[in-house]
Amino acid sequence: MQELVLVQPGRTAGRLAAANDNDRFAAGYSNDRPTGARDKEEELAHEAAQADTRREFEERLAECGPLAYRVARGVLRNTADAEDVAQETLLRAYRRFDRLRDRTRFRAWLVRIAFRLALDRLRSGKRRELRDTVWSQPEHQPPTRTAEDLAASKELQAHLDNALAELPEKLRLVLLLAAMEGHTIEEIAGMLGISTGTVKSRIFYARKQLAEKLRCYANTIKKR
Repeated sequence: MQELVLVQPGRTAGRLAAANDNDRFAAGYSNDRPTGARDKEEELAHEAAQADTRREFEERLAECGPLAYRVARGVLRNTADAEDVAQETLLRAYRRFDRLRDRTRFRAWLVRIAFRLALDRLRSGKRRELRDTVWSQPEHQPPTRTAEDLAASKELQAHLDNALAELPEKLRLVLLLAAMEGHTIEEIAGMLGISTGTVKSRIFYARKQLAEKLRCYANTIKKR
């Protein structure tokens, strides 16, 4: 599996620099000198703090940055989309890095960002696929499925999506990663920085809760 190197000269580093410049501008600084009542000493202190933050971020990213790509690839199963999500994850994590109080949780924090962005991309793609399928149906050809079948399928998919969304995030994450081809218990444990026993436990409870939700849905259908 091809891994995306998130720290790339001229690409990611350039984006980080641009993000850093934008953050400085938003904080009331120009590229040449501070504005308002801020003096040169405050500007230098701010720049030093920014440099320290960026240095720490890049050090932690070098250790586990490729996880963002692997998580996105596991959800999306598409290299191009996974690379886009990984880059977006990097930029978002950099902008929010100062909000992360426990820096030892960086790995799990980065994975959660990648996971959420990948899910958003996946849902958006499914909506486009459904819309394209509906509008591309030739008028002179009869649909392969009846309106009732389509409605039932759409309802089932919506219920499944809702059931997954209602799972606690830590359970939903391991379940989706486990369901994707190529991700073993050991790989998921490595991605999330948890033990294999914890992964197995979360998968068990995720499947149990999901089965209960789907069972309730099936009972509702029978009563119609």
